[in-house]
Amino acid sequence: MITLVGNLKGGTGKSTVAFNLALWSARNRNRRVAVYDLDPQATITDAFEIRAEEGYLPAIVPEHSLERLAAEGGDAEVLVDVGLSDMEATRGAIQLADRILVPVAPSQADVWSTQRFLKMIAELRSDRPARVLALLNRSDTHPAVRETDEAAEALTLLDGIALLQSRLYMRTTYRRSFSEGLAVFEMEPRSKAAAELDALGREVFEIN
Repeated sequence: MITLVGNLKGGTGKSTVAFNLALWSARNRNRRVAVYDLDPQATITDAFEIRAEEGYLPAIVPEHSLERLAAEGGDAEVLVDVGLSDMEATRGAIQLADRILVPVAPSQADVWSTQRFLKMIAELRSDRPARVLALLNRSDTHPAVRETDEAAEALTLLDGIALLQSRLYMRTTYRRSFSEGLAVFEMEPRSKAAAELDALGREVFEIN
């Protein structure tokens, strides 16, 4: 199954989410995991290269070809990271995806960007509607801050997208682990970030 992690807005944590979900799937599911980096910035490729240099397992070498993505069989769990500077690849990946995961930061600008992304998806998938999931990412950890709940409420009002119950919060563990080529559950197995990622993986991949 092909899962595209994307949004039209930069800075939403797409690469970090795709990286962690790929490694979570490799650990928890008995399937081959493939990663496609279609973002010219190649951020997720950099993280996997650091992982390879350090000798961490499992080792995953990202692919970069839309044509190879189109030829993927059903035996693999495929995670695709896309970027704004290659819209041709982004459009192609949208057309190929079985589901689209949209990381959304808790701000009105991110909600507006998600609306534009949904319009693009609907236009490209008019003959085969896509399953689109919204993930609140970089959520506020302080209970007095209302932006995350307000963004969640706004997302529930949008057509063509389902809001996941799982949330990822603004934690340094995500940034630190990614820069060292590790998933959050590898760097800090008992952390809140590891628990959040586990809940997200189970919800996205529909594991009870």
